[in-house]
Formats: sequence, structure tokens, C-alpha cells
Amino acid sequence: MAATPGNKLGKIAIVGSGLIGQNWSMIFAGAGYNVTVFDVDPDQLTRAQTSLKNTMEQYERDGYLRGKLTAAQQMSLVSTSSSLSECLKDSFYVQECVPENLELKKKVFAEMDAVASEDMILASSSSCLCASMFTDGLSHKSNMLVAHPINPPYFIPLVELVPAPWTNQDVVTKVRALMEEVGQSPITLRRESLGFALNRIQYAAINESWNMYQSGLLSAEDIDRVCHNGLGLRYAFIGPLETMHLNANGITDYCDRYAEGAYNVQKETFKPVPVMYDVATAQKVQEEFNQTIPLDKLAERRSWRDKRLAELSKLKKTLDGEK
Repeated sequence: MAATPGNKLGKIAIVGSGLIGQNWSMIFAGAGYNVTVFDVDPDQLTRAQTSLKNTMEQYERDGYLRGKLTAAQQMSLVSTSSSLSECLKDSFYVQECVPENLELKKKVFAEMDAVASEDMILASSSSCLCASMFTDGLSHKSNMLVAHPINPPYFIPLVELVPAPWTNQDVVTKVRALMEEVGQSPITLRRESLGFALNRIQYAAINESWNMYQSGLLSAEDIDRVCHNGLGLRYAFIGPLETMHLNANGITDYCDRYAEGAYNVQKETFKPVPVMYDVATAQKVQEEFNQTIPLDKLAERRSWRDKRLAELSKLKKTLDGEK
């Protein structure tokens, strides 16, 4: 995968031209790879190309553009195709980015399997569906896995690599190296697990947030404030296990001091899982959010979020460079 002096890197295929596919396109093009984006709808490809060009140029103006190439140079590396076989031709890596629908993923992976070369790696952006659910029985299934990005992946670098039981370990190793090369931060699950890692932690946080709101303990605004003005600031740099380690004289000391208290809190306040996010509670939460973020302002708020994530990403890279 190393670049040859004076030449562009190899080719990567992106299957699906939505926002996640566009993010992946920018990530790979920013690292110098030739990228071909596939979609069955030619009009959607035209819209995606326009969106990519506008986004890259905006990121360049704002100082968020990744890599050493200009926006124009990166855009020159991106092409589109409404032919799946043409998109995959000569690609060594494919990132599938279709909607989270099991039957659709089965269909797309079967179609990719029919035109894939023997050493081509095919990864899914699936956020919850395991690769074994849509690759079983395929000829190249040992080259298939999940590489789940976190939205928006251009600014949130984590990628969850989740192999199927039949995924070749060498494939996992190669994908992890590729992700690190293009500036992402991969983690590797040792086996398949529904929800992978991030969503399992996220669901636990949402469950308790839901329970506290349902019981009338806190408003929606204050529950979110616990995270963005509390836990989230800490977790931007260290995780919950290192937090335990640093908040005492090591994690063993933390458990000696606080394990019983934590257990008692859970025993008295936690509700049994799973928690169903019911419509009645959702409507009450939305009534609160409608006062500050009505539905017609969601796109504006997402842009606000992405700008702050971009600035945080820049800060973290600066601080990491000081190590």
C-alpha cells in the first residue's frame, strides 16, 4: 500500500454515495488514494460530486482539510461510476456504505462477490449488523469484514473492525494498517458482537439518560449537560477505565474504595435491561428540544456540531504532537 515516488497510490472503491460514502471518499483521497464512488442513481452521483467539491473547498478555507494535497488535487483523485463492476475494477479495497438494511447488504455483497478479485478486501460500514449476517456462503467471504466508522468519520477517527468467524486474520491486519495510514483510529474486536463496542457503551448511556428523564429526575437539557460539560470533556482524552485508574492510586485502589458504592447505586437506581425507548417519553423529550432545536433547524445544528468536532480534532492533533 506504500506510495511509489511520483505516482498516486492504489485504487479504492466506495459503494454508496451518501454522506458516509462521501466522508470515506475524502478520507482516502486526502491520503493520496484514487477513489471511485458507485451508486445506482447517476443523478445522485452528480449531487455527490458537487457536494464533495464544495465540502473539500470549504474545509480547505476553514483549515480542516486533511492530508498534504489541495482540495483540487484531492478532488482530481475522485471519480464516479454507476457500474459496480467498473467501480470495483483494479481496486484493492472496497468500503460499502449502503443503508443499514440486512436484505440490501446481502444483495450488495453478493453482487460485489461476483466481480471481486481473489485478493480484494470488502468492508462494510455497518453500525450494528455483523458481517456473518450478509457474507455467509459467498466465494470471497474470508476477505470480508465490518469497518464501522463513527459519524462524521472525517472528524471522529474511530473505526471498529469486526471480523466474521471466517475472516482471514491477515485481512484484518491489512485493514487496520490502512486505517492508521489514512489517519483513522481503528480498534479490533476479537469476535462478532451485536452493536460492536461503541454502540454498546452508547446504549448504556442512553438507557440511563432515558430512565432519569422518565423518572422526572432531570430535564433533557440537564441530562445532556452532564455529558457535554462533564463526562464528555474527560472522555475526549481518556476513557472510563483510565478515569478509574487516575481517580485513585490505580484501578485496584479505585475498586477497593468505590466498587461497593457503585454497586449500591446500580442496585437502587438502575432499571433492568433492555430499555425500550417508548414513544410517550420520546414525544416529551422532543417537546423540550423543539424549543431550542426544532426539526427545521436540524441541518443547521449538525453543521454546528461538525464545526466543533473539527476544531476539537485539530486541538487533539496539536496536543498529541506535543507528546
